[in-house]
Amino acid sequence: MRRSRLVGFLSSLLLAAGTALTGAATAQAAQPVASGGYVALGDSYSSGVGAGSYIGSSGDCKRSTKAHPYLWAAAHSPSTFDFTACSGARTGDVLAGQLGPLNSSTGLVSISVGGNDAGFADVMTTCVLQSDSACLSRIATAKAYVDSTLPGNLDSVYSAIRTRAPGAHVVVIGYPRFYRLGTSCVGLSETKRKAINDASDHLNTAIAKRAADHGFTFGDVRSPFTGHEICSGSSWLHSVNWLNIGESYHPTAAGQSGGYLPVLNSAA
Repeated sequence: MRRSRLVGFLSSLLLAAGTALTGAATAQAAQPVASGGYVALGDSYSSGVGAGSYIGSSGDCKRSTKAHPYLWAAAHSPSTFDFTACSGARTGDVLAGQLGPLNSSTGLVSISVGGNDAGFADVMTTCVLQSDSACLSRIATAKAYVDSTLPGNLDSVYSAIRTRAPGAHVVVIGYPRFYRLGTSCVGLSETKRKAINDASDHLNTAIAKRAADHGFTFGDVRSPFTGHEICSGSSWLHSVNWLNIGESYHPTAAGQSGGYLPVLNSAA
């Protein structure tokens, strides 16, 4: 009798274990995988300027194999991957030359755009080369543009994306704060550094609102970049690079993999 009970107990254990293993395997098989194609749009923060390892065929667009879209595609194997982001792109450039791969089979779209529209390069040049007052004045002009004109430009881009890829999940990725404040740092004054950070926040707020109004997901990279700003001692952003000025104020390869990629992973 005791032996019979022991056999029955062991049989129950084996059956339960088998069911658990089968259930685990089924659950694992049922996990979502990347479905549909992935299209990466936008400016230099998406193309990967500053990360190196540029794809030769991308020319002046400087698309990098260390950029977060390329890294995401390599890890998730979407059915197709189209990488049209380009250094220097503004909203008009996205509309004119980057949307071709979008279609009804597109499952994921990522995009960073708006900084060049607001005059990012000119802001940084002014702040590096001129006085505090000149820097603050140029930033005020950029903020006014963000308030008055940029929202309409973003609406045009976001509407075009939705029209061409009606079923896609769209992730709109923002920009980091550039400077660690309250530290001793050679270069720009604390006044300039704070104003630049405030301008980045202002831009992110405008982009996030337009993204939300279109039903898109906003990927905020400011948190992962905290502690890795310029002047932090562990920067994921290039400061002024006089030997390669185009890489200045762009994420390094570590910024792409440690700052941008986790945000895209979470948002996608």
